[in-house]
This record gives sequence, C-alpha cells and structure tokens, in this order.
Amino acid sequence: MSKLIVAKFGGSSMADAVAMKRSANVALEHRANLITVSATFGTTNNLIKLSKLALESSWDDCESLIGEIVEKHHSIAKDLGLEDLSELNKLLEEARTIAKGVNLLRDCSAKAFDTIQSLGERMSSLLFSKALSDTWNAVETKTVENFDVRKVLRTDDQFGKAQPLVKEIRNLCNEHLKLCKSNDVVYVTQGFIGQSEDGHTTTLGRGGSDYSAALLAEGIGADILQIWTDVAGIATTDPRIVPSAKLMSEITFSEAAELATFGAKILHPTTLTPALREDISVYVGSSYEPHALGTWIKKECDEAPLIRAMALKKDQSLLTLSTPKMLHSHGFLYEIFKIFNQYKVSVDSITTSEISVSLTVEDSTLLNKKLIAELETLATVKIEEKLCLVSLIGNNINHTAGLATRIFNSLGDINVRMICLGASKHNFCFLVDEKRANEAVVKLHEHFIGE
Repeated sequence: MSKLIVAKFGGSSMADAVAMKRSANVALEHRANLITVSATFGTTNNLIKLSKLALESSWDDCESLIGEIVEKHHSIAKDLGLEDLSELNKLLEEARTIAKGVNLLRDCSAKAFDTIQSLGERMSSLLFSKALSDTWNAVETKTVENFDVRKVLRTDDQFGKAQPLVKEIRNLCNEHLKLCKSNDVVYVTQGFIGQSEDGHTTTLGRGGSDYSAALLAEGIGADILQIWTDVAGIATTDPRIVPSAKLMSEITFSEAAELATFGAKILHPTTLTPALREDISVYVGSSYEPHALGTWIKKECDEAPLIRAMALKKDQSLLTLSTPKMLHSHGFLYEIFKIFNQYKVSVDSITTSEISVSLTVEDSTLLNKKLIAELETLATVKIEEKLCLVSLIGNNINHTAGLATRIFNSLGDINVRMICLGASKHNFCFLVDEKRANEAVVKLHEHFIGE
C-alpha cells in the first residue's frame, strides 16, 4: 500500500518558473498526495512593505510596488504557459483594493494585514498548480486541484499569530480532503494561512508554512511529511558560521524541537508538534538537490551522541528582576509570568536565586514599555542587551559528568553571562556577548563534533 505523503515547498522552491518545475518533478517522483507551498521568494516581504507604504506613504509609492508584484507573477505565469490570467489578476486586484483602503483610511487593522499577506501563498499555489499539472500529465493523467486551505485550516481570531483548532482541522480534512487517499487527485494548497470561525483570513506567523503542512499531515493522517527547502537537510550548526558543519542523516523529534526553538532556521519551532502527536515521519531535503541524503526526524535514532548539533539564537536580552520580597515567599514567579502572559511574550530561558530571577527574551520585547513598567512594580529590573543564546543539543546532557568542564575549557576567555541546564536532557544553553557568539560556536563545534 502506498504511503500518504504531504510535501511542503518553501519560497526558494517557488522562486520562479524554473524552480516551480523542478519542485513539481520532486513532488511527482515522491508521489506526494497533498502539497503545501509558500509565497514566491520575496513576495511576503513585499506585501508587508506594501501594507506599511499604504499606511505611511503616498499612493504612487504603493502603485510602484504593486507593479513589481504584478510583473513578477505575470512573468512566472508566462514562463509556465498559463494563458488564462483571470484568477491571478483577481488576487492581484484584491491586493490593490485592500492597500487602497488602508491608504485612504490611514489604518491597517491586524485583520487587513493578514489578508494582504495571504495573497502571496494564494498566488503561488495557483501558479504551482499549473507547473504540477503539466509535469504530472506528461507522465500520467491525474487531476491537480488548487485547494483553498482556508476550508480546512481553522484557527482562532488572533490575527498575526493565529492558533490552530486541531479537532476542527481534523474534521474538516475528513470532509474536504477525502480524495487524498484515493491517489486520483493531487491537492496543491497554501501554507501560512488559515481562517477563523467567523470566516476571516488569518496567518500563523512568519515561518508558519511548515506548521501548516504539519497540521494538514495530522489532519489527513499522513505517513510522511516532507519539508523541501534550499538546503539538503539539517546541519550540525549554521554552515555560515562553521563551514565544516555536517549534514545529519537523522535526528530525534526531541533534538530537532530543541534545535528549532533555540535558533535553527531550517524548521519553524512549532512544526514538529503535530507530527510528533501522530508519529508522522518527517524528512527535510533540498528541492535543488533532491537526491542528496537529507535528514529524517524520528522518535528514536540508531545513535544518540552526547552532542549532536548546536544552535545560536541572536537578538537576546537578559532581564534580571531583584527584590528581597522573593526571600522565603511564594507566588512571586506566578506574578512575573502573569505579566508576560498578559503581553503574550515568550521567555526562552530562566534561572533563579534567592532574591533574583534572570530570564531571556527577544530584543524586540524591550520596545514594550508597558511590560517593563509592570515588571518594575514587582522588582528592580536590570536589562542587558546585545546577547546571544548558544545551545548544545544532544542526549543525556543533564546526567553527563564533566560536560560543563569541557564546554568552558573550550570557550577559553569568552565570558558566559547565564547558564541554563537541567530542564531538558537534550539541551545545555548559555548567554554570551553577540560580538563573540560566532567564535563560541566555532570553538564548541570543533571540540565536540570536529571536522
């Protein structure tokens, strides 16, 4: 019996007609049943820019950018031989209409912003459907359907970073995507976007296309989720920092989740959750090198090295909250995290002492003056900026004697500002100054992983 496969292609795999045809061949070779695509490369950034121009600049500036978006998509359509441009032009006109409204009102609601951003995926899926149909029908006859993901990917109404409603998604997939399992129809759909229960377009946040694909894989009961990008798998660290970084043939769900959460850009941090819930095998490969080894993400791997990979999370700030009220008292951490919850701010790592709590957040959090002001009602707040979080990802880290000694000997004179160890057996992380963060990763990679 054939495997049920969901394949996701990123923006670089949708860059132009050549990339789309290449990706279509990959989808055909792997017999994908449901294909999720990102916007064409750079388009989401342009749509975000359009929203800002419409809000702050003249309509002439908006028209100029809209012209670039139109030209790019018409050029791809022409290269693919798409003669009927009516559906594509409808989407382009929708972008113009919303932007015009924003420009006239000088107001861009979160709802309008999500709708504008959604157009990138809606256009790319239309174009890729043409590329896939031509590729597939050159080999065998099969129906390729451009499917609107908003019919099944139900979310709440938290525009900008909507939360999926998993049970509803599963029910809607059973209703609308039954033919996935028949192998008679191949569906092409959009990543990144969904729809609220009130029928409004939502987005899952930047990088949400991977997450969409995983949710759909869970919804249809897929056997395999393939993530096709522009690199041939997951490396032991960022090759731009360490050119000798190695591609890994396999990694566990737990390790990959830590790697994604602590800075690795190849996967969206939440991607793996739906796949893990349903034990769906995940493969990460390159649409540019489809026959390269790639990386499989599994529940268990054949080998469990102490350090398998390293990640670097930039743009971190350290907040240290100090007050004598903490001493022998209860409820203080609750009060702190109640404030973070109120402002929907995520904390990456935390350590505590008798009268202090230190925690890391993204630098952008500091722009929220109200958050800082509320924290200052509880304690004295000291802020240190321009830091990076270095993470060593592996196995049995919290029960390995001498590991810390090896780490700090490798770092030499690089100062470590904060250490976080013990919460996970898969992760040892610490803060360093951003000026020496790359150097730290190079030294650690050489010591633990080598050439």
